Amino acid sequence: MGDPAPVWTPDPSRVDSSHLTDFTRWVEAETGQKLGDYGELWRWSVECPDDFWKAVWDYFEVIADGEPSEVTNGAAMPDTEWFPGTKLNYVEHVFRDRDPEAIAILARSESGAATDLTWSELEAKVASTRAGLERLGVGPGDRVAAFLPNVPEAVIAFLATASLGAVWSSCSPDFGFEAVHDRFAQIEPKVLIAVSGYSYGGRDFDRSQVVEGLVEAMPSVEHTVILPGPAGAVPEGAGFSTWDESFGQVAPEGLEFNRVGFSDPLWILYSSGTTGLPKAIVQSQGGILLEHLKKMFLHLDAGPGDRIFWFTTTGWMMWNFLVSCLLTGSSIVLYDGSPGHPDMDVLWDVAAETEMTCFGTSASYISACMKAGVTPAEGRDLSQLRSVGSTGSPLSPEGFDWIYEQLGGDIWLFSTSGGTDLCTAFVGGVPTLPVYRGELQARALGAAVEACDEDGQPVIDQVGELVITRPMPSMPIYLWDDDGSLYRESYLDFFPGVWRHGDWIEITGRGTAIIYGRSDSTINRGGIRMGTSEIYRAVLADPAVVDALVIDLPKEGTEGWMPLFLVLAEGVELDEELRDRLARSIRQNCSPRHVPDEVIEIDSVPRTLSGKVLEVPVKRILTGTPPEKAVSRDSMANPESLDFFIEFGSAA
Repeated sequence: MGDPAPVWTPDPSRVDSSHLTDFTRWVEAETGQKLGDYGELWRWSVECPDDFWKAVWDYFEVIADGEPSEVTNGAAMPDTEWFPGTKLNYVEHVFRDRDPEAIAILARSESGAATDLTWSELEAKVASTRAGLERLGVGPGDRVAAFLPNVPEAVIAFLATASLGAVWSSCSPDFGFEAVHDRFAQIEPKVLIAVSGYSYGGRDFDRSQVVEGLVEAMPSVEHTVILPGPAGAVPEGAGFSTWDESFGQVAPEGLEFNRVGFSDPLWILYSSGTTGLPKAIVQSQGGILLEHLKKMFLHLDAGPGDRIFWFTTTGWMMWNFLVSCLLTGSSIVLYDGSPGHPDMDVLWDVAAETEMTCFGTSASYISACMKAGVTPAEGRDLSQLRSVGSTGSPLSPEGFDWIYEQLGGDIWLFSTSGGTDLCTAFVGGVPTLPVYRGELQARALGAAVEACDEDGQPVIDQVGELVITRPMPSMPIYLWDDDGSLYRESYLDFFPGVWRHGDWIEITGRGTAIIYGRSDSTINRGGIRMGTSEIYRAVLADPAVVDALVIDLPKEGTEGWMPLFLVLAEGVELDEELRDRLARSIRQNCSPRHVPDEVIEIDSVPRTLSGKVLEVPVKRILTGTPPEKAVSRDSMANPESLDFFIEFGSAA
């Protein structure tokens, strides 16, 4: 059987004008070697990583003190040190060579509020906020924690913090007190910036008591700056001020930048917090700068004139990813609110109104649009839209079909996969390659991604563990308050010395990739391993099913017990006809061995605040782990959904 036909092929003029093509030509001219296609460029980037990352540094003309005479110190993961002896500042690269009158940020909200900031306006606000932080005693290495929605002030505060060489960390205001405290208390912030309240789904939420509780529980906080929201009073007393009081004064000087060590921290992200205390993941100024220059220019093909959107909150790494698009001179589009209020059309309305060129979202959002019968192009001018990005979970082949049916064959649809741990996608979009239905286009430059079998050997056209065999600059410089043992246990002990990410991946003979979900929640039946995403695809294709969760539980004397939990559409009954229909779909689309042993109706599927299905914690609860040790309820979007499984497990 031959290769399938692509569903999209880039126009030759688009290939020729891309940043990736220009970079390839530059590398060829500088090195004298011939890199005939993307595959050859990728192989060079992972086989000669020092040469590749030095080329990224030179091509993008990184501004730094000190000569980059060494790319690394030669140490293996996790002790690799990048560009030792150099000093730089991430934010200096955000503002260089900008057209002061061009738009930098377009912010929209479900209330209808709209704010546009030019580059000159953004720079002035960052300078004022930086001056305010300095008055509050913030300097290099100090932590600034933000409990803010996806609004311009969050971007401004981050850029101001990073310009000082201080360290940023953020959580979304929909996080519960314990979830925020579990994250921020670890890093002992000096300043807390928080919103008094926020709106979501047509409702206002008061967060002032949460903010006061955080301040009381974190003695490291010396000052709290409140951004007034649609709900909640501004706490009064010593140590509290409003945004305007602290940051509203015009800076006497222009924006300045403290150049810090390449490996000094830029920001702190967090693991999902589904079990135990969330890992506080520290990434560096230089490492993120190099990775995101590479990613945004070469893989997103972003630049001045683009308007890039990704639906996210400040609690997901995609917020950091989106903000880094400013490094390219493109505009970023922020949205604060629910993607489904007042209906599922709202983000497509924003796309038309802001003239987006890139619409970034999650696979679950695309699936929800499909089920809701959304028609994005109907009655809207989406003529500026060139690409659609999808991440968060595997995008089904039907999701690919829907995008091309609704938006036409000229759209570049790139499905991506990566992680908070590196704050990037290491498999996904390549603007010069074709798109195949249900597949990610290629491994990213500089990302030595392999699919490995149980013996740690790379395999092609087989499902294996996603590993990264060479260091990357945006890998964590450390985990906060860790002596290195948790870092190694989390990433490097499964295959000694090799980064194991925790996903199942297949690398095809064409160099494309397919993600099958988390490897720690994979269903293994009779030696056939299958990612839960494949089972969900087969089940969720039925209009009777709204949501699903499947796990594989050990059962003595058997190969395991596999229950399938379903949320059904209103008015639908779980009868034998539906059970048989779903079994046929799984048998045909997955394998006969993966037909569930039992189908059980539930009210809702437990999910994290970022929308991920909590398969492993549910599995732990059903195998006897105390619920409080299996999952933090404050890290959940719907903690009440656990009650069913707790009762179900105790009755088993």
